[in-house]
Amino acid sequence: MSATQKILAFEANLNRVIDDAISVQRIVGTVVLVLRNGDAVYTRAAGLSDREAGVAMREDSIFRLSSLSKPIVSATALALIEGGKLRLEDSVSRWIPGFRPQLADGTTPEITVRELLSHTAGFGYGFFEPEDGPYHKANISDGLDQPGLSIDENLRRIASVPLAYKPGTSWAYSVAHDIAGEVIARSGGRTLPEIVRDLVTAPLAMSDTGFAVTDRSRLAVAYADGSPAPRRMGEVQVVKMAYGPGSIRFAPSRVFNRDSYPSGGCGMTGTAGDFAKLLETLRTGGGTILSARSVSAMTADQSGGRGPAPGTAFGYGVSVIADPAAAQTPQSAGTFAWGGVYGHTWFVDGSKGLTVVALTNTAVEGLSGRFPIDIRDAIYAAM
Repeated sequence: MSATQKILAFEANLNRVIDDAISVQRIVGTVVLVLRNGDAVYTRAAGLSDREAGVAMREDSIFRLSSLSKPIVSATALALIEGGKLRLEDSVSRWIPGFRPQLADGTTPEITVRELLSHTAGFGYGFFEPEDGPYHKANISDGLDQPGLSIDENLRRIASVPLAYKPGTSWAYSVAHDIAGEVIARSGGRTLPEIVRDLVTAPLAMSDTGFAVTDRSRLAVAYADGSPAPRRMGEVQVVKMAYGPGSIRFAPSRVFNRDSYPSGGCGMTGTAGDFAKLLETLRTGGGTILSARSVSAMTADQSGGRGPAPGTAFGYGVSVIADPAAAQTPQSAGTFAWGGVYGHTWFVDGSKGLTVVALTNTAVEGLSGRFPIDIRDAIYAAM
């Protein structure tokens, strides 16, 4: 097979995956980017940004990024550290003196910035809990709901719930990046959105990425999984997690409320093209925003071999493939990746020079359904 034939087959495989997902109404719309050694080998916007209005998805459509915020905020923290304004071993209480969560036995451990960024700090997420779980009882926001809630109030609520484990001894995905966002703001002496802009998004010309929507006409409508078709999200939307007893509480209007605290874990918006700029910068060693040493630390195991699934570990705001066989993935060891509950996935396979961004407007199919697996497998089958 010639190089041209391989490219055509690659495009046909990806087109088939996307078309099938849209035709059977598992997703409403998507933007998929694939880069190989820095060159865009596949770019496609498909489906609808607003189904009810008949608005087509665009390559520059803006999405609620949810947890794609975490690697952006992690890179910001590391840039502050390189600038000498913050340290990984700083105690959180140094920057937020009143924030002193306790263990179940009443002791008050020190929590470090390193533990926040690696999700080894002892916190949790409400969407992993049953309805009577402690985060629900305390009305803690996961950074996706409760428009107008302040960070001070949410920190008070978080600190009212006992830590799940002694910091540094286990791993659990959590609200830790929201806490890290406030540490960044206080150590940097400005708001979190200002620091993220100055240290990461502006240097990388990520002009449509931030904690506010730059162009509402390009913002993709959010949809929730449903049968026979996804449902347009309402003001408050509860979506069952794909696994476990929990449900995610979405408030799509949160991003328009200026009183909503800037969630370092889930609060940003942006485009697929902008996010690919960050990933390519990390893949190639940090560029103008970070040293290669910081990138290596960010994308290495910082969780002591613990992670969200077998064969995976966690770095700073990203998961890392430690054992591809155990993870049941064709991706190379060292691949770093993550996603977002509004319906997104991405990964960087450095061994193959591969960067992939797949954003959808359908939660949670675009994150944990068949769609991201089919996208991944179509890419590796072609390679």
